[in-house]
Order: sequence, then C-alpha cells, then structure tokens
Amino acid sequence: MSTMEADAVMAGSKPASQVGARVEATTAAQGAQLPLAMVGKGETIRVLKVRGGSALRQHLSEMGFVEGAEVKVVSRINGDVVVSVKGATFGIGRDMAMRIVTY
Repeated sequence: MSTMEADAVMAGSKPASQVGARVEATTAAQGAQLPLAMVGKGETIRVLKVRGGSALRQHLSEMGFVEGAEVKVVSRINGDVVVSVKGATFGIGRDMAMRIVTY
C-alpha cells in the first residue's frame, strides 16, 4: 500500500486504487456505450436507453427498443441499419439509430 493510500485509509476514505477498480468493474460489466448507428454488422448488443422526445421514445418502445432488449445488427447500408429485435427485422435510419444508446 502506498503512503497516499495509507493516508486515505486513515482519513476514512477509500484509496484511489479501490475507487478506480470499482469504476472499471462497472464499465466492464456494462461494456462500451455506443449509439446503435455505430454498432458493427453481425454484432448483438443490448439497449441501455433511448434519447429523444416522448413521442419518439414511445414509438421506439413499441418497436421493441426498451431498456435491456437484445438487438442484432443484420446489415448496415449508407449509415442506416437493418436490425433484428424481439423477433422482428426492420430498417432504421441513421438519425433514429443515433438516439438508441447501446452497451
């Protein structure tokens, strides 16, 4: 244990190495956060959140883009994506795919 970490423990706070390890573990558990538009062909990811107005969020929710839903990118065409979610396959424009945050 370094002198800085020993001082932190004595002061009642957690050493920086423990805090950093917790942040890394959280990030590793969730994976990198990417908009759906950036996910590669053939990759399967999960929806973290959907950004946008309430009407857009409702529309995407009805299509199956809800928190935790598994989405597979079937193909990518000029920035647009063809995805498979909850048994349905359909295309999504790049603007809409940028609003779906995945991990």
